[in-house]
Amino acid sequence: MSELSPYLESVAKQIDHLIDRYFVDKAGELNKASAHLLAAGGKRLRPAVVLLSADAVKHGSSGEILHAALALEVTHTFTLIHDDIMDDDSLRRGVQTVHTKWDMPTGILAGDVLYARAFEHLCLVNAKDDAKIMAVTMLARACADICEGQHMDMSFEHRTDVSEGEYLEMVRKKTGVLYAAAAGIGAVLAGGNAVQVKALYNFGLNTGIAFQIQDDLIDLLTPAEKSGKDRASDLREGKQTLIMIKAREKGLDLLKYRRELSCDDIEAAIRELTDAGVIDEVKKIAAGLVADSDRHISLLPPSKERQLLMDIGEFFVTRSY
Repeated sequence: MSELSPYLESVAKQIDHLIDRYFVDKAGELNKASAHLLAAGGKRLRPAVVLLSADAVKHGSSGEILHAALALEVTHTFTLIHDDIMDDDSLRRGVQTVHTKWDMPTGILAGDVLYARAFEHLCLVNAKDDAKIMAVTMLARACADICEGQHMDMSFEHRTDVSEGEYLEMVRKKTGVLYAAAAGIGAVLAGGNAVQVKALYNFGLNTGIAFQIQDDLIDLLTPAEKSGKDRASDLREGKQTLIMIKAREKGLDLLKYRRELSCDDIEAAIRELTDAGVIDEVKKIAAGLVADSDRHISLLPPSKERQLLMDIGEFFVTRSY
């Protein structure tokens, strides 16, 4: 994966440049609120998937679809702004969340502005009209699924009997479909055929689900100073993650950790889960999804871009922050 880091850095610079050009320093308070989180940084992983998928189908085509890559990052940021409102979080990417820096109505409207502008940028791509229509349809369906996935996730807060199948369906909608759309849109706009588009869409879907499973592991296993997040918040809140579900299947009671937790408490929970084989089992599920995603894109011709996509999938399940 030696080439992945510099590639991701180069994509991030391109997307940051576009964000500065189209979103930052625009007049009006609502525009400032819309740009606030978008300009606060991020790994820009979804844009990278868009561009790599395009080049995996037709080498050199990514330069024509930078607006599509931007559209995916803008969509992702719209979901984060609304998530922060629903979760009442005060910090995101090291800055104040939009609704706390401004107010709740402004936060809602800022997210709505980004949602609309994502489609505007997708339509600015230099591609055939039928390909753009397919891309817009794919993104619209993904946005609807994301809303359904978020609603499912919130409904799980009142349950202690969520099954593995229900969890994976929620994650498929909440996280997987946007990575699927990123890969599928890149393929469509590069002129990919139906087989190529489906292969890349499924690649994005599987790796997106794996990404969220790894996020659940990071929440528990990675110290706050490294992850930049509140460690073990899922455990403390009794959230129905795959870790919680697998623990319940093995007869472990994690609800006893639904309280303020010290570092010793968190380490005790990790030991309990490790000894029962829960951590390894969850990691195995995530790794299996990535292996499946690699099989999907193995039908594409060998290329640097195809390998970088596989490297991204591997990165998704080995990262610690």
